Amino acid sequence: MAKFSVLFCLSLSLLMIFGFFTTGSATKEEIGIFELKKGNLSMKVTNYGARVISFVLPDKYGNLADVVLGYDTIKEYLNDSSSFGAIVGRVANRISGAQFTLNGTLYKLVANDGKNTLHGGSKGFSKVVWKVKKYSPEGFTPHIVFAYHSFDGEEGFPGDLHVIVEYKLLGDNKLSIKMKAKSLNKATPVNLANHAYWNLGGHNSGDILSEEIQIFSSHYTPVDSELIPTGKIVTVKGTPFDFLRPNTIGSRINKLANGYDINYALDGSAKEKFNKAAIVHDKKSGRVMEILTNQPGVQFYTSNTLNQKGKGGFVYKPHAALCLETQGFPDSVNHPNFPSQIVNPGVIAVELFSGLPHLQECVSNLSLSKVVSRFECHDPGEGLVMGNSLSGTSSMLAPYDD
Repeated sequence: MAKFSVLFCLSLSLLMIFGFFTTGSATKEEIGIFELKKGNLSMKVTNYGARVISFVLPDKYGNLADVVLGYDTIKEYLNDSSSFGAIVGRVANRISGAQFTLNGTLYKLVANDGKNTLHGGSKGFSKVVWKVKKYSPEGFTPHIVFAYHSFDGEEGFPGDLHVIVEYKLLGDNKLSIKMKAKSLNKATPVNLANHAYWNLGGHNSGDILSEEIQIFSSHYTPVDSELIPTGKIVTVKGTPFDFLRPNTIGSRINKLANGYDINYALDGSAKEKFNKAAIVHDKKSGRVMEILTNQPGVQFYTSNTLNQKGKGGFVYKPHAALCLETQGFPDSVNHPNFPSQIVNPGVIAVELFSGLPHLQECVSNLSLSKVVSRFECHDPGEGLVMGNSLSGTSSMLAPYDD
């Protein structure tokens, strides 16, 4: 077996400054686009929504392609309604009835998905400007750190919350995305997720129905007609949601009304620092993406209603990409049997997602033949595990950096 590893380094390029916007801490921040680059691999991020806006890597023939959906300009992101590449919160996914009760107090939120709250509200964390707190363009672990202060009552949520998102390139070709949140004065729910839309064939290559996926989950949380969890946790066996063995995304999608938009309760042990969530393989390009996480769930979404002009004028249609949002369970604030997302004052919630791109040529036993370009998610070596039980509560603790 011949193996060719491609190491990442970071090279800062501040490509543009669009203007000034007010952050939650009432200070003005410039919106910038930053490029992380090594040879023919590159990634771009922006502090508007702490978004990943491009990820370019070669296929098995050495041809480069951008594998995340998005736009060409910041102006287009300002009008984005799809959360392309964004960090979503304070609570990702849905909260039923746009309300919840915590410690005897009823909190009413901004309803932006019918009568429910989606991804933290109409603004959430995806439509705010984050501060750039740290930037290390060179060295063994180049990284960029974004920070946002969410004020007490923002979108209806209780308490001041300080949020940190770090994109870091580690040894052994790992890309780590670490999300940390500290409640300053009140208990509050926190569920952060990265909302990148992936198409391993390239953002403009068409749909993802022929891509092969394996999801390491034997249970999922069924939903009602408004995509709100019923509170049950049921087996995937005998349903279109069963991807315990690798299968193409399109193999059973016609058995669903629109496509996949469902939370999986991940298998694995709470004793493990990380559990494997999913593997995606595009056979045509040879690219593979493998995800590990410390979160109890992953939302599998196949961009079912997408109809948006994106990069280069290409029109993204339904099923043009997939999202794999590692997360706590949706609407957990209204389902006591779901893992808790409540963070108390002085306690830090940590969510970890990381990646490893490299080139290799091999034959796998998982029918992933001739895998050539690989994007894996591995343990960045920080933080503690959130309980992965199907019921009960848990918390995550880690050293906190401002």
